[in-house]
Amino acid sequence: MFRDFISLIFPNYCLACQTLLVKSERWLCTGCLVDLPQTNYHTEVNNPVAQKFYGRIPITYAMAMYKFRIGSSVQRLVHQLKYGNTPEIGEMLGNLYGEQLRSEEWDYKFDCIVPVPLHPQRLRERGYNQSDYFAKGMASVLAISWYSDCLKRTKNTVTQTHQNKMERLDNLMDAFYVVNSSIIQNKHVLLVDDVITTGSTLEACALSLLAAGTKQISIATIAVTD
Repeated sequence: MFRDFISLIFPNYCLACQTLLVKSERWLCTGCLVDLPQTNYHTEVNNPVAQKFYGRIPITYAMAMYKFRIGSSVQRLVHQLKYGNTPEIGEMLGNLYGEQLRSEEWDYKFDCIVPVPLHPQRLRERGYNQSDYFAKGMASVLAISWYSDCLKRTKNTVTQTHQNKMERLDNLMDAFYVVNSSIIQNKHVLLVDDVITTGSTLEACALSLLAAGTKQISIATIAVTD
């Protein structure tokens, strides 16, 4: 009853479309859960996410949940995840993606999940790593380990929003290192992040993992830009 009273004073709205949520809904309305633009890239080996890494690094699988467009519901959702102090959204999305892979009996065979890390300064400012929550959500459904502290970020790089692929790569040179290589040696690691644009951040992380002895790298993100 108290929760109902609070919701009357502070109504909950869908983080994607701003529709008022009903009692049984949380974070997202049922309409958005159904209508958000899914990519289904996990069903295509030669998909646009995988193509970003051709000739760059060896990737076993590459996938993204949603298509990211400026001004879209997906952009609003990701913005809330990163800047709205609602890390639980990341875990919820990880649960959803894990359930999708599991329900379709997709042959993933990942040994563990590793999130792209934030620089310690940015982590202190934000209070959480959104990619870590996405990793946690997927790992809990797929019943595999996730290692939030496996990768560390040493460079607090400048914003990469307006940089091209080569500028991003230069910006990320030597930005990551593996803390405990024993947990990822000879393993198939699923590397996860929130949004993939050029793939430079994921590439830099993957190179660090491969150098530390990872056997296979796959990639999953919440969204991919056009």
